[in-house]
Amino acid sequence: MRHRRKTTKLQRPSAHRKALLSNLTCSLIEHGSIRTTLAKAKALRPVAEKMVTLGKTGSIHARRRASAFLGKKTAVKKLFEEVAPASASRQGGYTRITRIGQRQSDAAPMALISWVDMVIAKAPESTQTVEKEPAPEKKPAAKKKTAKKKTAAPEEEASES
Repeated sequence: MRHRRKTTKLQRPSAHRKALLSNLTCSLIEHGSIRTTLAKAKALRPVAEKMVTLGKTGSIHARRRASAFLGKKTAVKKLFEEVAPASASRQGGYTRITRIGQRQSDAAPMALISWVDMVIAKAPESTQTVEKEPAPEKKPAAKKKTAKKKTAAPEEEASES
């Protein structure tokens, strides 16, 4: 029986599971939302929310704990400077899991996990029209050089003599 067993094993050894959750958390912090299986999203939710709680604390100790778990300096920086301040007024429930159907290959239930308070920045190309530079004109194919006879014009002959 699994009474009081809180950890979802995800059919992996503990070191593999810890690395998986660390990488998923980094991806969620960096991209704002990720598409994964429903079981992984449910296992990721408490881990990601604990990282946001560390980010809201803002102390050096909290930053070191987050860095020890995440392992990426860029993710830690974004967590403490962007993600945590966006969730400052919220007491919990920083993530949202949305079911998006089944994966085509093996019918695994898929989900989209994203931050509740953070607006995902879209690519600037979608909001602005970018004018493309005209393509450079192609040079015509090189022709074979043929030997031409040089004949002096009658004016040149007259000027030389």
